[in-house]
Amino acid sequence: MASPGAALHRASPRVEIVHFTSEALTAIAAGDLGAANRRSPVLLSQSFVGYDWRSVWTRRRDQIVTDPACADWITGAIWDLDRELTVGRAGYHGPPDENGMVEVGYAVDPAFRRHGYARAALNALLERAAGESSVRTVRATISPDDVASRNLVLQHGFVHVGQQWDDEDGLELV
Repeated sequence: MASPGAALHRASPRVEIVHFTSEALTAIAAGDLGAANRRSPVLLSQSFVGYDWRSVWTRRRDQIVTDPACADWITGAIWDLDRELTVGRAGYHGPPDENGMVEVGYAVDPAFRRHGYARAALNALLERAAGESSVRTVRATISPDDVASRNLVLQHGFVHVGQQWDDEDGLELV
C-alpha cells in the first residue's frame, strides 16, 4: 500500500493517430456525428463535431480534397489502443514544406484531459517525424494562455523562438 502523499505512477496511454477519408472529414466538418461515424474507422465522440473543432476539420477536408497525398499527414483522431476509444485529435498541419518543416497540433477532449493523452499524442507525432527523412524541423504554435501545452512542448525540447498572429487563433507562441 502506498503511503499517504506518495505519488501514484500511471502508465502512459498507448495511442495511435487514426486518419480520415475526405468523406469522413466532410461529415465531421458538417457536424453530422452519425454520418461521420459511418465513414470513420473509429467511433467518434460529440467533441469531434462540436463548434470548437469544426474549423479544423473543414480546413483539413479542404486540404485533402486539394491534395489527397496529404491525408496521412493531417489531423486525425487520437485513439486509445487499450480502451478502444477516441480521446482527441492530433496530427500535422500538413506534409513537410519545402524546408522540411512540419507543424504539430493536438487537442484532447475535455472528458479525457489530465490523463497523459496530449503527451502520448505528441510523442507519436515526434516519433513519426523522426522517422521521416523529409522532416528536418518540427514546430508547434501555442496560445500564450495555454500553460499546459507550452510546458509539454518545452519538456520535449522545443525552444521558444518568437510569436505570430494567426487570423483564427490570435496570438501564438512559436
